[in-house]
Amino acid sequence: MAQLQAATFAAITELFHRVSGIRLVESKQALVYGRLQKLALDHGQGADVEAFAQRLVRGQVSEALMVDLVDRLTTNETYFFREPQHFDDLRQRAQGAKSAREFLVWSGASSSGEEAYSIAMLLADCLGLNHPWSIWGTDLSTAMVESARQGLYSMERARNVPADYLRRFCLKGTQRYEGQLLMARELRAKTQFLGANLMQPLPGNLPAFDVIFLRNVLIYFDATAKAAIVRRVIEKLKPDGVLYTGHAESLTGLNLPLQAVAPAIYRHG
Repeated sequence: MAQLQAATFAAITELFHRVSGIRLVESKQALVYGRLQKLALDHGQGADVEAFAQRLVRGQVSEALMVDLVDRLTTNETYFFREPQHFDDLRQRAQGAKSAREFLVWSGASSSGEEAYSIAMLLADCLGLNHPWSIWGTDLSTAMVESARQGLYSMERARNVPADYLRRFCLKGTQRYEGQLLMARELRAKTQFLGANLMQPLPGNLPAFDVIFLRNVLIYFDATAKAAIVRRVIEKLKPDGVLYTGHAESLTGLNLPLQAVAPAIYRHG
């Protein structure tokens, strides 16, 4: 199995950690090699992956290529209505907020947008499209942000979307878009996506949110980085607002101003 020299892999993992905050582990060697190989070929850097990796480490590549590196190595596995308990809880909270006040939700690691649009479909169902609500999605990967803005998905990825939601909130593709679906314009109008690195200061235009989804991203960080990220994120969470984390993630021992109210559900304050 082709792989990088140990010292080169260590240098690449340190570089990636520096720019993304994510620590790649030894078991990702084959994945990293394969993605670097394709990255090198796509950018005309030749077939010698070891030499290409060393140029990356020395900073002898363009900024655009470095951005693409982060895009290629960022994990983007996601699907609609993942971990449904959170959506059951969100429905209850949204129904309790049926007032003139705007209801704001942030998908903190939105990837290609399935989580954000799952939230949007649920809010459109229980609050209506005329109610003042909006969804914000952020992601480290610029490619994922652009993909999310398009709102175009294969039907295979929509297997967890309720049939009623597919009918009401999704447009079925025809001809060259056969086998795909597009999120309805009304949903896309109430959902916006932008790039953000959770290890760095957040975009200044982020408002205060009623609910924040920060799921299945903290597992990639050590305890120190995890605490820093959550503290940064909950600065944007309203008092008594709710944070959802992945069910495999724990905030125990991080000394955060959060109260656990259910598995992977925390109240601010």
